[in-house]
Order: sequence, then structure tokens, then C-alpha cells
Amino acid sequence: MPKSAKYLLIGSTEAYSGKSATVLGLSHLLQEKKIDIGYGKPLGTCSNATDEIVDEDVEFITNSLKLSPTRIAPTVLAVDGATVEKRLRNEDQTDYQQALAQQYLEKPFGELVLLEGPGNLTEGCLFDFSLLQVAQIIDATVILLTRYQSLASVEALLASKQLLGERLIGVVINDVPEKKLPLVEKTMGSFLEQQGIPLLGVLPQSDLLRSVSVRELVHQLQADILCCGDRLDLMVESLAIGAMNVNSAVKYFRKRRNMAVVTGGDRVEIQQAALETSTQCLILTGKLPPPQFILSRAEELEIPILSVDLDTLTTVEIVDRTFGQVRVHEPIKVHFIRHLMAKHFDVDRLLNLLDLSPAAAIP
Repeated sequence: MPKSAKYLLIGSTEAYSGKSATVLGLSHLLQEKKIDIGYGKPLGTCSNATDEIVDEDVEFITNSLKLSPTRIAPTVLAVDGATVEKRLRNEDQTDYQQALAQQYLEKPFGELVLLEGPGNLTEGCLFDFSLLQVAQIIDATVILLTRYQSLASVEALLASKQLLGERLIGVVINDVPEKKLPLVEKTMGSFLEQQGIPLLGVLPQSDLLRSVSVRELVHQLQADILCCGDRLDLMVESLAIGAMNVNSAVKYFRKRRNMAVVTGGDRVEIQQAALETSTQCLILTGKLPPPQFILSRAEELEIPILSVDLDTLTTVEIVDRTFGQVRVHEPIKVHFIRHLMAKHFDVDRLLNLLDLSPAAAIP
């Protein structure tokens, strides 16, 4: 492997902290600096029927970045219930560290290769393939993401520093409420710097990045589409439950925007109220079809109506879980995260820490 090739692992203290979004935004910034980048995800999450490892995030990101096949590092291990069971039964004794070394150290994938790490610091341990173990094998440095909960979020970063040591070259704090940005940047930032942990970025909370497409809700709910099947790319930013009387519902709906409204198929007055407010889709529970005039009005307003064979509580739980596991697979999100990273991430400092400079980059 050429000496100039470097591996940068993007890890996180917990799953769904924004690694894929950060990789997308950071890759774009580095490409603008004319850095020759590669991308990979050593530990994947899915495989297809032919046992060829396929990961949706890898496919989406490599397509978004327009990377050539020579700039895509392979996924070495895909974990699901079956692979875990095999390992526990000693039916899988593969040395994944050796496989990683063979696949990653024998040829370069770019001047700087961004690798998306596991969901947290312990995922992959069963296979000797945790974030730290991967970093040690390929001599990677690490950027760690954490989702802001409170100032106490700093504790997870301190513990990570103790584990990762000098490999940790910086952290990013994600999903920070707008009003908390100055506090996080100054108070947390100063403290982290004193601990030898560079704060490379503080990313504000975004309703758009937390949003899910109507298409994804259809998939997660296994819903029937009653109308406007061509409008499934609409983005849902919030969830509203239509279980109250119609007057209360109207006041409630008017305070929200770009919402999915979950209500019973028999609650016609709630359905009407939802269609006249900022609703991106109606989700009707109980497998009860709405009257024709509701379908006609939804068609006029181009608002999809979905029908599910579930009760309201189960439907809400599934939608909530979907919001918590959002992927950045829509063009509007890609554009937004690039703007967000350009504004809130210090790419020049990162290049300095990596001992890389645009002037030295491959043209």
C-alpha cells in the first residue's frame, strides 16, 4: 500500500448518529479540495441470496459520490441473525481481521479512504471486528460522532477517548437544537479541546434530515396505497394522531407541518380536517376504506392515503421507529447535508490533522 494512502474511520457512540450523512457531506468537501477519496464499509448489515455482500448505504453513497470501482473498498463481513448464530455455535471460525488485511492493505483505494464504522464501539466484537480492532489492523484514524442529548453527552466521548487513544483525531456532535449551538460550541468544545479531543463540527438539528419519505412508511407499514401512488416521494417531518374530537384535531393539526396523520378508517371528520392542513399522507388504521369523497379530495390535493391492517398504537410505534432510523437516501437530503457540513464542519483542520493538503492532492 502506498505510504500516501490513509484510512479514516467514521464511527459513533450509538447507532443512527448520522455516520452516512457525515460521510456524504465530508466526501463532497474533500472532493472540492481535490482530494482523491475512496469509500467503504468493512462491517455491513445485509447480504443477498447469492451470498454476495450488498449494503444499501454503500450502493447509495458510492453512486452519490460517483466513485469508480477502484475507489470502493469491499465489505468484509455482513452481520444478521444467521451470521451471529453461526458464530455462537462455532460454525463460523473465519479470521475476519486477516480477511480485512488482505483486502485492504494489498491495494490502495485512494489517497484518503473514508470508512463507515459499526453502529457503536462494541458492535462487531463477536467477530473480532469492532471499530478499534478494524482501526488497528489497517492503521486508521477515527472521527467519532455522538448525538446530542445534553451536556452530559461529553461523557461518551471521554470514554471513547480512553478506548481509542491517539487514533481518535476528532469528534462531531450531531442533532444539536439551534438554541443550544453556542453552549455546545463554547462549553463542550473548550472542555473537549482541553482533553485533547478536537471538536471538528457541531451540526444543528434538522427536521428535514429526520424526515422520512411516504414511500419508506409504505414499506415499513406494509401499507396499501389507496390514492396518489405517484406522490410517495413527499417527505414527512412529524407524526400526528387523530384520536380526539374534530375541533381539537383542527387546532392540533394547524400547529404542525409536513405531517403524517394516523387515524381510524371510520374517523371521516378527522380525515377531512387533516386533508385541509399541512399533511403529507393519511394513514388509516383498521383496514376500513374511506368514503369516496375523501379519496377524491385527497386526489385533488395530491395527498397519498395509506391503509394498514394494524391498530393505531402499533402503527404509531412503527412510524416512530422509522423516524429514529432515518437514512439519507433522498436527493434533497444529500444536497442539504452538503450545505450543513460546509457550514459547520472544519475540513481544513481535519486535513491538517491528517497531514494532507489540497496542494498535495492528486489532480
